[in-house]
This record gives sequence, C-alpha cells and structure tokens, in this order.
Amino acid sequence: MAATTVSSVGQTREAARPGRAEQGAVRAGQAVLFTALFVYFTLPMLTVFLYSIATRWTANVLPDGYTLDWWIATFADRAVIGAFGTTLLLATITAVLDIVVVVPAAYWSRVRNPRIRPIIELSAAIPFALPYIVIGFGLLQFSGIVAPPLQGTFPLLVIGHAAIAFPFLYWAVDGAMAAAGIERLSEAAEACGASPIQILRRIVLPNIRPGVVTGALLAFATSFGEFALVQIVARGVYTVPIWSAEAIRSYTGEPGNFNRLAVVTMVNFIVLFVLSAAVVYFNRGQTVRLLPGARSIERGERR
Repeated sequence: MAATTVSSVGQTREAARPGRAEQGAVRAGQAVLFTALFVYFTLPMLTVFLYSIATRWTANVLPDGYTLDWWIATFADRAVIGAFGTTLLLATITAVLDIVVVVPAAYWSRVRNPRIRPIIELSAAIPFALPYIVIGFGLLQFSGIVAPPLQGTFPLLVIGHAAIAFPFLYWAVDGAMAAAGIERLSEAAEACGASPIQILRRIVLPNIRPGVVTGALLAFATSFGEFALVQIVARGVYTVPIWSAEAIRSYTGEPGNFNRLAVVTMVNFIVLFVLSAAVVYFNRGQTVRLLPGARSIERGERR
C-alpha cells in the first residue's frame, strides 16, 4: 500500500513537471521579452549618440558622416562646463542635505515617537500631489515673508530641491528600516548601554545602507534633471536643464545646435548610468532586503 502511494505521488509530480517543449517555449518568450526591453531602452540613447557625432543626418537611416567636433566644441564652451559644475554641486548638496534630515527623522518616527510618523508620511506625499511649479511659488512667497534676501539665490534653490527630493529618500530609508527590524536592533543596543548617537552611527546606518544609497541616488537624479523649480526660484542659477532649454529656444538653423544638445544629453545619461551602476555594485546582494517579505524568503531558503 505504501509503495503504491509513493508510486502514485511520484507519477503525479512527473505529470506536474513542465515538458521540454513547454520549457523551451518559456525560455523563448523570456528571450523575446528581454530583447524587446533592451531595444526599447537602448535605441533612443543610441540615436542620440549617433546624432552627437553626426556631420549631417538627412534622409538616410544612418548619419551622412561622423565627427567629434561637436563634443570638442561643447566641452570648450565655458557655459556648458559651468552648467555641469553647478548642476553636480546642486545635486550633491541636495542628496547630502536630505540624508542628514531624513535618516534621523525616519529613525525618530519609528523608534522614539511613532505619533509623528503620519505627519512625516504626509509630508513625503506632498511633492507627489503638487506640481513643482506650485511648490516653487509657495517657496517664493514664504521666503519673501521670512527671509527676503534668500530670494533668487543658490541656497533657496537647494532648499527647494531638497523638498522635492525628500520623498524618494524617505521611502527608501523607511523601507530599509522596516526590512532590518530597526526597532528591535535599537532596543538591543539600548539594553547594552549605547547612546542615541552611537545607535544611529553604529547600528542604524550600517543596517540601512542599501536604502540610504539608493534613496540618495534618486534624490541626486531628481535634482540633476529638475528644470521648473530653477526657473521659478532662482533664475540666476545656470544649470544643465536651463542650458538645454535655451539651446532649444535659441535655435537658428545653424549646424551644430542640436548636435551639441545631443552631446549634453549623452553626458547626462552617462553620469546617471555610472552612478546607478555604482549603486547596484555597492548594494549587491542587499537590495532584495528592501522588498516586502524578504525576511520570510530568507528563512525559507535557510530551511
């Protein structure tokens, strides 16, 4: 009887396994899907790159000729170099400022005072609900009442960018804290006599590092490409999006205008791609911890 049962169970499992034909169809479908996604994401940037090195591009599928003159001319322009320097500085300060503000606030709302958590979550939802133009005008009105000398300055623009980039970092950090079980870790550290600063520096930060790095990249990218807020809050600050808008607005039909714009677009892509690759490498094997149910999956694998 037992042998018959085992045999029937084995036959059932064999019947439930997909055949070679089905496995081949699944693999073929996956290959088609990934190929389509690869073409979808790479074709636009390949086109921009070809345009950045094209002498002319008329009615042919490929450019009529190739040259590096547009790259040389673009990086010989002091306005472009200054715009890149300002943009990188603005995005870096924005990411650092958000880290300094968000990490203690998220930790405090989870461990010390959970009653303020709904307020912080509501604050993190406001930039998604309001257009950046509305946020910019509100910031102008507020700064005009509280600190008029700040209007039109770089520090006010940093505050505005930190405000709109804040949600991206907050949700990444909050998810990392939830995945790491930061409440239990904090209680254990307190029981061992650690001070709040020691807990934050030696316990919290090492365990939420993937969330901090990922959120900082999102904050950096948000600030790097923001256009509307710069136009409203600080028109005197010259960033890469402002340079790109002026290049489109001042098009005169002369050769090279859009080619230089393609060069700047490619550089933007390269900067953000390199940073994204660095984040993936830095967080290798740890990003999955941010996903819901990650701890349950890990326990199942250990068993």
